[in-house]
Amino acid sequence: MTRVLLTGGSGFIAAHVLETLLQRGHSVVTTVRSSQKGQHILDAHPDLSRATLDYAVVDDIARSNAFDTAVISEPPFEAVVHCASPYHFKSKDNQKELLDPAINGTVGLLQAIYKNAPSVKRVVVTSSSAAILDQSQPTKVYSEADWCPVTQEQALIGPANGYRASKTFAERAAWKFVEDEKPNFTLSVCNPPLVLGPVVHHLESLGLVNTSNQRIRDLMSGAGKKSCPPTGNHLFVDVRDLALGHVLAVEKPEAAGKRFFMVGGKFSNKEIAEIIGEEFPELQDRLPVGDALKPGDYPAQGSYGFDNTRSKEVLGLNYRPLKDSIVDAVKSLQHLSV
Repeated sequence: MTRVLLTGGSGFIAAHVLETLLQRGHSVVTTVRSSQKGQHILDAHPDLSRATLDYAVVDDIARSNAFDTAVISEPPFEAVVHCASPYHFKSKDNQKELLDPAINGTVGLLQAIYKNAPSVKRVVVTSSSAAILDQSQPTKVYSEADWCPVTQEQALIGPANGYRASKTFAERAAWKFVEDEKPNFTLSVCNPPLVLGPVVHHLESLGLVNTSNQRIRDLMSGAGKKSCPPTGNHLFVDVRDLALGHVLAVEKPEAAGKRFFMVGGKFSNKEIAEIIGEEFPELQDRLPVGDALKPGDYPAQGSYGFDNTRSKEVLGLNYRPLKDSIVDAVKSLQHLSV
């Protein structure tokens, strides 16, 4: 059993990381932005003691020294998994809403571990395919060797650039910290594309669903009936495979010092709509049909290729097919109102 600090535990990905850590026998303290969010997590696990599952409030990860007390524990932490980072495309101030939380949160956490938690030997950070892909080369085959070329100037122009830059700059800063400071801990980084799959964290309505599952919500609710939205980058991973990847990166010594491009495969919104229609006939009349489906298909010029060999060979991951991700996502959302 490893004692793990998990950041952002009430988020979509982190909630699955939490479940996977617990299932594999680890004890976890997760950071949340409020005591209410922490209590929701404890309420969802009534059979676990506070020694096995607890929370610490970190209300603003961009704040200086935000994690200084959260990294201190008795018994002490042996590993940290950092999932807390903004993911949305609604920012009006990229620096404040995207760049600062991602970069300051990541570096601030590493500094806090370095200063206050010498027992920590492994740190795993959630980055993104956004830190790998180059928008100007849409048909290239990408791997962990690649980096998004976004610049400081571009980072301030539009929410999409801001998000790409936040993930790229935060990950680069993490690797630089380890190179410069040579801490007691190793760093591993998970780089997923669009993350799909069931929701297990507390969610009060469909309106609050995480960004990556919003396309599923819009298709199953009828919001996308007249026009299937453009697919985007065409690469996906199931959230459960991604969560397991994070935990295996904690558990396996050979994961140290490596990035992992965790990709389950290619997809299109058209395929998502077709899966929903086949598996949930009661939702058929809400789905786009005919010409309304065209914008969701693969672009004629092809789409990003991917090499996920390292995640399979080093971590031993086996990826779920798209159908499993969509079916289980719909099932997890059906009980919610809009």
